[in-house]
Amino acid sequence: MSPIEALRRICFLLERGRESSYRVDAFRKASDAITLISDDELSERVRAGTLKQIKGIGDSSAAIIGQAARGEMPTYLAETEKKHGGPLTTDGAELYAALRGDLHAHSNWSDGGSPIEEMVLAAVQLGQEWMALTDHSPRLKVANGLSRERLTDQLKRVEAINASVGDAFTLLKGIEVDINLDGSLDQDDDMLAQLDVVTASIHSKLRQPAFEMTPRMLAAVRHPRTNVLAHCTGRLVTGGRGTRPPSAFDAEKVFTACLENDVAVEINSRPERQDPPDELIVLARDLGCLFTIDSDAHAPGQLDMKSLGCARAEQHGIPAERIVTTWPVDDVLAWAER
Repeated sequence: MSPIEALRRICFLLERGRESSYRVDAFRKASDAITLISDDELSERVRAGTLKQIKGIGDSSAAIIGQAARGEMPTYLAETEKKHGGPLTTDGAELYAALRGDLHAHSNWSDGGSPIEEMVLAAVQLGQEWMALTDHSPRLKVANGLSRERLTDQLKRVEAINASVGDAFTLLKGIEVDINLDGSLDQDDDMLAQLDVVTASIHSKLRQPAFEMTPRMLAAVRHPRTNVLAHCTGRLVTGGRGTRPPSAFDAEKVFTACLENDVAVEINSRPERQDPPDELIVLARDLGCLFTIDSDAHAPGQLDMKSLGCARAEQHGIPAERIVTTWPVDDVLAWAER
């Protein structure tokens, strides 16, 4: 394992374990720093003990780089593997193995922590065949939502990445678009038409009364460009942001509209969300809805959280054929295009 591979693996595991982003950022900076020097210089600095003279490399990262460069398993990596390298859950393993992609993932273009290329590399290493890049829309300024101009630039980047990876992996052009108060989507229709997939969600006025929230959600689900209804209740059940109760809405009406408009209901895999709640997963299942199992990843290591969503889907008897993220990419594109 090269020093860069060791640092990347540590970052992946720390993110997977929801450890401090400060430490992850430090190791990523160290990885970036050593990509700028030659192998010969790196070897010489390891021998001379001068790694810490390079900006961005501290005590911990210097030890990791030195051990990896000498062909040893870095102690920090071994400890992190022991702490975070095991399966996140033993349930849903068969369904997790059937997953091919992800329809909800973020990069540092909005509120994610890593470049698009880093997210793609992690997805490939996890055995995914495709992934949708769904950074936020412009209204969500707190998450650095993409303006029309920035989204246009991002689509060019996605095309370049797909050209470089070839047939081995497909990065879909997507968005997590905010659902406005009137149920419209927070991006121009002509821009949405350029995307492969549109994941829609609510991030504002989550405590609206049901008589206002229900028509808001119905309008969004009925929009011809909506493909996925994400974290539909907006609840938080644990984590650093505290807890938040689910939004109130007529779930039977909303999920019936999803069924009628071929919109998938997302099972959001983030531990702090666990959204929808169990009873709503059962309702959507019994109505005949399609589902997606998505990571809502904001860092490479979080892409593996889909195993938690798979455990919930298995618990409630959701068949794999009704989960869009188990489908080949061509089938996903045909479904999303209507």
